[in-house]
Amino acid sequence: MPVERWSPAQVAALAPDAGSARAARGVAGPGHWGAAGRLDYILWGLCRGSRAQPYQVCVDLTGPAYRCSCPSRKVPCKHALGLLFRWADGGAREGPAPDFAHEWAAARAARATTARAPGTKDPAAAAKRAQQRRDRVAGGMTELRQWLDDQVQQGLAGAAQSYRPFETMAARLIDAQAPAAASAVRRIGGYAGVGRQWADRMLGDLALLRLLVSAWERLDALPLPLAATIRTRIGFPVSSDDVLAGPLIRDRWQVLGRVETDDGALITRRTWLRGAECGRFALLLEFAPLGQPFTGDVVPGTELDADVCFYPAALPMRALIAERYGEARPLVEPAGAVGSRAALAGWAAALAAEPWRYDAPVLLGGVAPGADGWLIDATGEALPLAPGHREPWWLLALAGGAPATVAAEWSPSGLRPLGAWAAGRYAAAADPVPELGPPRPPELPPDLLAAALVGTARRPWTAGSVTVAGRAVTAAAGKTGAAALLEAGAVALVYRRAGVTPSEGHEPVVAAPVETDRPLPDAAGARLLLILGGGAPGGLAAGAELLAQWLRAAARHGGLAPPEALPDLLDAGSRNAAIRTDLARVAGRRGAWLAGLREDWRWLLEETPAGGDDRAMWTEGSTGERVAYLARLRSRDPGAALDLLAEGWAGESSEDRVRFVGTLETGLSTADDAFLEQALDDRRREVREAALELLRRLPGSSLGRRMASRAAAAVRLERQRSGRERLVIEPPDVLDADLRRDGVAGTPARGTGAAAWMLEEILAGAPLATWTTRFGRPVPAILELAHGHDWEMPLLHGWARAAIAQRDTEWATALVAGDAHNSMTRLREAVRWDLHLLLPPAELARIAADFLRRDDPLANRLLALHHGDWPDALTGAVLDAIARRARTDQHNWQLAELCRAAAPAMPPRFAPHIAALAVRLEQEPADPSRIRPVAELARTLTFRHEMLQEFA
Repeated sequence: MPVERWSPAQVAALAPDAGSARAARGVAGPGHWGAAGRLDYILWGLCRGSRAQPYQVCVDLTGPAYRCSCPSRKVPCKHALGLLFRWADGGAREGPAPDFAHEWAAARAARATTARAPGTKDPAAAAKRAQQRRDRVAGGMTELRQWLDDQVQQGLAGAAQSYRPFETMAARLIDAQAPAAASAVRRIGGYAGVGRQWADRMLGDLALLRLLVSAWERLDALPLPLAATIRTRIGFPVSSDDVLAGPLIRDRWQVLGRVETDDGALITRRTWLRGAECGRFALLLEFAPLGQPFTGDVVPGTELDADVCFYPAALPMRALIAERYGEARPLVEPAGAVGSRAALAGWAAALAAEPWRYDAPVLLGGVAPGADGWLIDATGEALPLAPGHREPWWLLALAGGAPATVAAEWSPSGLRPLGAWAAGRYAAAADPVPELGPPRPPELPPDLLAAALVGTARRPWTAGSVTVAGRAVTAAAGKTGAAALLEAGAVALVYRRAGVTPSEGHEPVVAAPVETDRPLPDAAGARLLLILGGGAPGGLAAGAELLAQWLRAAARHGGLAPPEALPDLLDAGSRNAAIRTDLARVAGRRGAWLAGLREDWRWLLEETPAGGDDRAMWTEGSTGERVAYLARLRSRDPGAALDLLAEGWAGESSEDRVRFVGTLETGLSTADDAFLEQALDDRRREVREAALELLRRLPGSSLGRRMASRAAAAVRLERQRSGRERLVIEPPDVLDADLRRDGVAGTPARGTGAAAWMLEEILAGAPLATWTTRFGRPVPAILELAHGHDWEMPLLHGWARAAIAQRDTEWATALVAGDAHNSMTRLREAVRWDLHLLLPPAELARIAADFLRRDDPLANRLLALHHGDWPDALTGAVLDAIARRARTDQHNWQLAELCRAAAPAMPPRFAPHIAALAVRLEQEPADPSRIRPVAELARTLTFRHEMLQEFA
């Protein structure tokens, strides 16, 4: 039997306290469970604990209800929660169950059957109770009728001054056992006096409520289906047993979508189905307290063969699933989609049967979004999207602007999409976003509204008809007063809502170009959607790193991301520029098309070059396309690319010049020296800095020769009488224009004198080969000359900055080694960390492992600098450190920080080692708060391993 998996957040909400949730995370790993599985709605597992025999754990997902053989008095205990966490993470699959699971499932079924048994109820007593409730409701409805008339007689302008009368009337209706009517009164009071059209909304809802009272007074004369609707609208319950005892409709029920609403204490989930053969819509309605999970397992975008029973009503839509036949299947394309006009005809029929409805489901076929917030069908007729849905990026991404099948709820405010199908793919609609939208037009005639505002006591209502959309409609003929006005309001409101027609003159967006690349593997695409949806372990920070790793793997593999993931991907790229290059490789043409429609996504156009080497791309393309063309030309023919760039250099914008200079890094040679020298005189600082960076890296550059000459004049090696050699320092004392042009900054670092700063700047710009050639000794020996010297600090910092600029690994390694062995830290922190980035991975790993063994607080920062998977030696040191800290650290945050650092960089194959450590810690008298980060690390490593395997 298919069951929709809960999210970890839903499981965590069941924990009796925060400590139980943490402890449950510790036992959720695979090392704790000898076996685990699912038997229909029953999860079962054998959890290893402190006893010789494992604990027998069961969870009934329909309750939820729990059973565990452990002695804990908490409900649920950590073992039951751990089993739920394991299931939420993909474990506990369907399979053979042990006897204790079958016995518990049978016992619960027997108790449920006993609870549902008819028993020996007294029919006379039941009839008496029913009559008593009806009498109470009748009294409440009589008071409600009088109250409604009073509001209109005294005037809505006065009624909107205070919420108290609404709350008082709602409380009276609760006492009269009419809860649904009470909710309607409270809702009206909530927006009285709020918004531009509050009076129009208030009068319309009061009129419909008055219509409900009138229908109640004639209940016995109404057809049974309509009477059932009236009873439901007032608040009479209908038991699920009575519904399931009614007629069954077996069909292939297509799950169109669902929406959840939160009223602060209760979450309501509406799931819409449509029968492929019968053509009927069905609504599955579920409720859950805040923080509690839903138990339903109907998944949007699927189709299930099932028997469905409908609640009695004039327009039966709410339903229950009585029985299913087989597993749900993916729904490639729903049947029964119609155009805009036919959808509105169905809406009008729904209002005719049940005028109190505010919305109804529609299934639109072949509709495409326009740029102005409308969905346009094949005939050119369009329906508006409701505020909050007027920019359907999810639909544009899914269908690329091509016609799609869209399931939605239609209401007077417009379409609220549920989901859509395009090219065999389904995507759920995005959550609505706050927006003002266009002003809401009034729905009621102005003369009716004016009389209601001032009150019929001052402005009597005597008209026997109302004018709606230019047509006179008979209403309350021969009646006067407040009751007549409310009756006319109900007629006018329903007439206007039912008579709405599609609009014309809207143009759909231009469709996206056809993709030429293949999609990524389905499993990899599903993993991406899981990461973007917040389902990855480790929280937001870990999710961002997992997304970056997924993008790197996808870019290496080649292929396109699922189109429905593009909006979230583009949002992620807007927040994190580091992932943009890889993201551009999987976004495809549709991603670039989407980026062209939205300003904050246009960065993708700079990262997504068009294919080919057409020279027209250089003259007519976007900046990103021109940069890509120049880079490709540079890789083939550096000289031709330089000539092309120099040809139009003067006419390029300052922003483009910065990016064009960066392309010269490919194939950099002395042939570029003259052009880069010219760029040193550019009016924009960023262009000058980009040119300086390349010239400092270019062996034999004119800049390098000038800086080498200055460095030789400032630093020379002399032999003293004692035979020892000593550096003689004579820095320049004037910062002239030539020095400024060559990148020597005029503002010293904090704590550095002017002369020392000048020396540091000159050494930073001089080629490092200057010193090994002049002094004729290896790098460590040259650094030893500076040790203990009066000018030691500017010498070391100048050489360090030169090593960073020239990316010299040998100098960086020697400088870091010398700095580490000195008893006092000499290099500025920013310079020292930049040097670490140049170290070979093995050397950086050795230093980080040494810091870990010494419990140096800087160890975690060194670990963060190590790009890619850690070497085995470093991983071993981290494993030892985690095990040690989990048992001995006084501060749990240090262990958590180390586990967070390991999550994205430790090789995934070490997941079993981490899981085994978590099991050992659980069996020891360890603090559960120390077990949780270790178990979380195991989950993350497993997640990364599976993620990378999906690209294999």
